[in-house]
Amino acid sequence: MRFPGTLASGLLSATCFLAALPGSLSADTIYLKNGKTIVAAHVVQANGQVTYDTPAGQLSLPASIVDRVVRDGQFDAAPGSPNDHAANLPMAPPKTLSSSSNDDVAQQVVHDGAIDLTALHRVESAAAGNPDPQALAHLIEAEMAAAQFEISRGDFERALSYYTTALRAAPTDVGLLLDSAYLRLRRSEYSAALELIERAKRQEPDSPDAAKLAGWAYYGLNQIDHCVAEWKRALALRPDDVDVQRGLAKATRDATEESGYREGESSHFRLRYNGAAMPELAHAVLRTLDAEFDEISGTLNFTPPEPIGVILYTNQVFADITRVPSWVGALNDGRIRVPVDGLTSVTDELARVLKHELTHSFLTQKTHGRCPVWLQEGVAQFMEGKRSHQAAARLAAAYDQHMEISLASYEGSWLNLSDQAAVNAYAWSLAVVESIVTQGSMGDIERILDQLSAEAAPEAAVRAVLHESYADLMLFTARYLRKAYL
Repeated sequence: MRFPGTLASGLLSATCFLAALPGSLSADTIYLKNGKTIVAAHVVQANGQVTYDTPAGQLSLPASIVDRVVRDGQFDAAPGSPNDHAANLPMAPPKTLSSSSNDDVAQQVVHDGAIDLTALHRVESAAAGNPDPQALAHLIEAEMAAAQFEISRGDFERALSYYTTALRAAPTDVGLLLDSAYLRLRRSEYSAALELIERAKRQEPDSPDAAKLAGWAYYGLNQIDHCVAEWKRALALRPDDVDVQRGLAKATRDATEESGYREGESSHFRLRYNGAAMPELAHAVLRTLDAEFDEISGTLNFTPPEPIGVILYTNQVFADITRVPSWVGALNDGRIRVPVDGLTSVTDELARVLKHELTHSFLTQKTHGRCPVWLQEGVAQFMEGKRSHQAAARLAAAYDQHMEISLASYEGSWLNLSDQAAVNAYAWSLAVVESIVTQGSMGDIERILDQLSAEAAPEAAVRAVLHESYADLMLFTARYLRKAYL
């Protein structure tokens, strides 16, 4: 996100940042990694804790077990990421994923903070070639218990391996199919998720969860008309699903606006553009994005599994459809949305905007929506070529006067920041990332992203790679600014 006067770029809370901005919120929903949800008031995330008010008083949870926090009445929440991005739409998991397994089997397989592989293999051996329905049921319960344990740790890849084992034994089990699809969706693997969902639909055509997840998959695949159809069906089957109501409202706005848009595509992108944009500009945008895709992929050692949606708007339509503050000039909420009024070619500024927004897509998908906003915006600015020379003196003086931002408080949404607060947040985020890369390497950033992908809390990820706390990192950054620019 940049400010008026130039093409703006950035990523709102809607992409991957589902954690709440510190301060008072009302009737928010806390999504836990085990699939449970908590509706609470005055949710605050700080110092590794998520604190909230209940009729019994104030309670706290470790941030490490919280997946995301979604504000009441706000569809756009992360990215970590949300926020969010299609991978982090505020969608609760299927009821099977959030339900408890057989207690006896689950306790045999998962206990003392670990998976008992010996017990798990014993259950698997008992079910191998055994037609006894109880042995199969125990196998499914055991694999689900192991999968849910890995989900609680944020390791979706291992969780999927347990679901895959269970599906080999019970390939038509609707619960297993939808649970696996949910995890695929969280990993931005929309085509793979859709294949699982279609298999579930063949067994249970009127499953509201199947329609809900299918809409999510189509949203991620930029097939908005199919998304709207599936979410309408999901609401017909389960009218009180707030997640789907919010998702459908957003998707319907998109579908209505884009109904007459022209289209273009490349191997990595699906482009839609308002008729006011020149076809030559649209083609040039695709060529620019393809070149930037290869560069970012090499730098971050990651390739998104699905084509990325790109929408080119007029300025007014951009404001109407995104409903973001006036200082936001481009948006990445899973699709790159850019206003291009008056442009007939890709200017240097537009190229920087596209690279900035595309970086957000990589960061969101690489971390499965868990990248904090300060790191998102710092890396995106660094990748587009910005550096801290103009802000160095101001930031160093602010640090000396204890006026620097708190990285913990800027992990979540920046949506409600004032113009000046956003200026400071962007400047510090760039300075922090720049200091990490310049004093170390981009490999340090990549390793932090890998830690986040494995569900480390943001400060824990920094500490694991840099051996520094947030406070240490701010001091490190202030010293870097003085050394490099002052």
